[in-house]
Amino acid sequence: MKNFMDKDFLLSNEISKKLYHDFSSNMPIIDYHCHINPQEIAEDKKFENITQVWLGGDHYKWRQMRSNGVEEKYITGDATDREKFQKWAETLEKAIGNPLYHWSHLELQRYFGFYGNLNGDTAEEVWNICNEKLKTMSARSIMKDSNVELICTTDDPIDDLKYHIAIKEDKTFVIKVLQTWRPDKAIAIEKVDFVDYIAKLSEVSEIEINSFDTWKQAITKRIEFFNEVGCRISDHGLLYIPYVDADEKTVDEIFKKRLDGEILTENEELQYKTACMLYCGAEYRRLGWAMQLHFGVTRDNNTKMFNKLGVDTGFDGIYNRVSIDQLSSYLNALNKEDNLPKTILYSLNPVDNAAIGTLIGCFQEAGVCGKIQQGSAWWFNDHKTGMIEQMTSLANLGLLGNFIGMLTDSRSFLSYTRHEYFRRIMCELIGGWVANGEYPNDEKVLERMIKNISHDNALNYFGF
Repeated sequence: MKNFMDKDFLLSNEISKKLYHDFSSNMPIIDYHCHINPQEIAEDKKFENITQVWLGGDHYKWRQMRSNGVEEKYITGDATDREKFQKWAETLEKAIGNPLYHWSHLELQRYFGFYGNLNGDTAEEVWNICNEKLKTMSARSIMKDSNVELICTTDDPIDDLKYHIAIKEDKTFVIKVLQTWRPDKAIAIEKVDFVDYIAKLSEVSEIEINSFDTWKQAITKRIEFFNEVGCRISDHGLLYIPYVDADEKTVDEIFKKRLDGEILTENEELQYKTACMLYCGAEYRRLGWAMQLHFGVTRDNNTKMFNKLGVDTGFDGIYNRVSIDQLSSYLNALNKEDNLPKTILYSLNPVDNAAIGTLIGCFQEAGVCGKIQQGSAWWFNDHKTGMIEQMTSLANLGLLGNFIGMLTDSRSFLSYTRHEYFRRIMCELIGGWVANGEYPNDEKVLERMIKNISHDNALNYFGF
């Protein structure tokens, strides 16, 4: 029997062990998609206890606590931090096979030197160990100790980016903290607060937005501001990627109808969103940005809890009717006009792996390795099984060697061990193929491949 999460955790053969320990483990981390608050980096936030850094905003953990019958007061409510930690510890011991079990214990090992197991009985011991260690830790020190080279946060077009600018100007902090342009609110014309948001965008851009043309002017002005500060990546979160074509006049009429408070048809909404996505895609191509497309999420399924707690609180799920045809039409429309930027496709539904794997091969470009990427196993899929399935599908249908690797998608400073988790799984997968005679045991080639997927591919792809 193997020891619990020892140095060879998830590594079953000598080749896999060598790939991880010699080639992957020490590579710096590029976390090109996360939800870290840049203010906390700028101010070098310190944490009073493990609950603050571990459970605050972590809807992954909240979901499992609810599944364990824990009362909401111990999750997002007014219970003490110690009480919340206890409930999480009691939940965690039941999470066999769940990535949260592995992530939590990797974090305890790497940041706090605790190599036991956390459960209801050990909660007090772990609480004290972590809190004592946290006295000497801060947001920046955690990032440095994690060997982080660069992260990309997720930012709204109306953001003034003052914390990014402050971090950039601070020469004592060498880790790059870049922005990601996330214009969902400017595109989500069906939302009740859309008109209010457009008013805010108008104010920030100093452009009176009263038509689709002025919307485009405002968007371009904000994109160029983001670009000047250092942004190189965009991100879109949509139920699915729409493609319902319409001429400029029609889109303008739809936009004005919505500003006037009129109700739009579903087709009109899709026409508007398509026009927005086409315009944005062309702008990203002009500036050399990469575009991330996250889709396949049903959000806020529990209306009762949404009304009580708001968004991003653990009530989202997988959408099972994503239109690959419309996604293909969107990419094709951009490509026809030479407006297709580097693009990363993430579907929350693993059923889409093969479809994405075939689609990315249709829009590659000479001189660009892996211009169109399948993104890493995301959200409900960033567990061992999901990562293996995603990488296997990519290997079967494309070039795994061009894969830009892992991201945390996290709000926590302790989540960088997810990169370690991914790297171990990746090395085990590739090492297994080598051990089975499916790929040559060529150390030079394997070293290059492992380092590329761990770090170098992302560095080169985004042009950081």
